[in-house]
Amino acid sequence: MKKQTFFIVALMALWATCLHAQELIPYRKGDKWGFCTPDKKIVISPKYDDALSFSEGLAQVKLRRKWGFIDKTGKVIVPPKYDDAYDFHEGLASVKLNGKWGFIDTTGKEIVTPKYDFAQLFSEGLAKVKLNGKVGLIDKTGKEIVTPKYDDADDFKEGLAKVELNDKYGFIDKTGNEIIPPKYDYAWSFSEGLARVKLNRKWGFIDKTGKEIVPPKYDEASDFQEGLAKVELNDKYGFIDKTGNEIIPPKYDGAWSFSEGLAGVELNGKWGFIDTTGKEIVPPKYDFVWEFGEGLAWVLLNGKVGLIDKTGKEIVPPKYDGASDFQEGLAGGMLYAPYFHEGFAQVKLNGKWGFIDKTGKEIVPPKYDGASDFQEGLARVLLNRKWFYIKIFPDGKVVEYYEE
Repeated sequence: MKKQTFFIVALMALWATCLHAQELIPYRKGDKWGFCTPDKKIVISPKYDDALSFSEGLAQVKLRRKWGFIDKTGKVIVPPKYDDAYDFHEGLASVKLNGKWGFIDTTGKEIVTPKYDFAQLFSEGLAKVKLNGKVGLIDKTGKEIVTPKYDDADDFKEGLAKVELNDKYGFIDKTGNEIIPPKYDYAWSFSEGLARVKLNRKWGFIDKTGKEIVPPKYDEASDFQEGLAKVELNDKYGFIDKTGNEIIPPKYDGAWSFSEGLAGVELNGKWGFIDTTGKEIVPPKYDFVWEFGEGLAWVLLNGKVGLIDKTGKEIVPPKYDGASDFQEGLAGGMLYAPYFHEGFAQVKLNGKWGFIDKTGKEIVPPKYDGASDFQEGLARVLLNRKWFYIKIFPDGKVVEYYEE
């Protein structure tokens, strides 16, 4: 009898382990949401008003306008009681209750009681919080590393975070010490060991001690990428290295930063690409171009979007109305690399969205009214005013997870 009991307990433990390990997909049935396996086997019955993908073992679910969290067995870990919530990140999730934000752990325990006007996700062990119009930083215990006193603050990057106080910008470390006191008219986060700063309408670069490596003298500047930074002087664009030497003198009418060894540049109203020596790899012939990502770049010609490789070969001739996260028309927005998420990119044609792979093949023909990027194998799409998820299998099969 003891052996039989042990066997049953072990079998149940194995079943629970397999259940937690398997992929679960938000599944919409009518107006209710549950979860199913990739082959559409229902694991958690559709009973919620909305549901999002699992993150760190838990998924957000909505019931009667309130948000909570469940695990992969369907067990309610956090009852739907919050007005808003974000996914778990670094073991904690920000939640909103009665207009205030706090944090819970994966057991549902409130690590930080909702008391802040806003709270962002944790990044490198710290989270930005806002109270009475001021911004500070807390650690994962809720301790205020930086009491809310700044007008704004960015996430930490390369060990430092940009802060704003009285319209001036500086940098703090993770203990809250002001490494570079707020004194600049504007600043950006550190990139490749340097940060661009603005003083008296001119841009330069500082290192992490605050030393000015490139004195503010340019009309505009971008972050260092691949050892070079784009700079603007007298309406012309060029590139400098980390010592301030002009490797490519300002002569272009427009430019992108370097990405994967190439930078988009504009000359006489047309765009092409140069390498880090200034050599033209793709002659200026497009109406616009975007940065390279994963060996590919979007290009615009006569109002249509296409895709080229690093030799300039058109993988997809310009034929789409939009692409990637870009959904508001080409005139007023920007499109950045990388464009492919888990091997697929969004494309728009005649007001509908679909997906292509890196060869340009339409894996999902444009038919959706809206679409998000693929994340953990799933993309959320909109059709006939209703959202649901799709998955693309290795054999190219596309499965839609909903039923009316």
